[in-house]
Amino acid sequence: MGKQRRRALSAEDLRFMRDVPRGGVLHCFVLDCSGSMLAGERLALAKGLLIALFDRASAMRAEAALVCFGGAGADLRFGPAVPRWWNERWLEPVGGGGGTPFAAGVQCATQLLERSARRKPAQQRWVWILTDGRTTDEAARPPHADEIVFVDFEHGTIRLGRCERLATAWGARHLTPEELIG
Repeated sequence: MGKQRRRALSAEDLRFMRDVPRGGVLHCFVLDCSGSMLAGERLALAKGLLIALFDRASAMRAEAALVCFGGAGADLRFGPAVPRWWNERWLEPVGGGGGTPFAAGVQCATQLLERSARRKPAQQRWVWILTDGRTTDEAARPPHADEIVFVDFEHGTIRLGRCERLATAWGARHLTPEELIG
């Protein structure tokens, strides 16, 4: 047998394949709509970031859900479903103000993840918590979350660091909006 020549790999040899779990993916976004998020236009920044994240979920054919918390409680605003369209007109009516019922937001997301785990046990479930951490509420880590990401919107000279502490306690990732965008 003759010697086979090996050639160097080129760009044409490479193929991009998305690594999608067999059971699909659910991205549950938990948005802080409290009064403190209105300061410095943090809520507006969070809404813009949500549009980009929903676009990513749609491109990956992943399911998404949106839980909003603020004032006196929390509610499910979208999903879980594959977002076919998503734009700022949909987010415009999401207002802000009042207290920060973080525990209520996490509880609403926990219930959604429990239903998802029963319906699609092989599905990978992500929780994205977009908040400035200005709360005294305590909440347990959602047991059916495979991955948790805290997107920390706390800015200013006096930082409380609650998002970072919660992320550490929950074994979650901690990012700023700038790190997520960039």
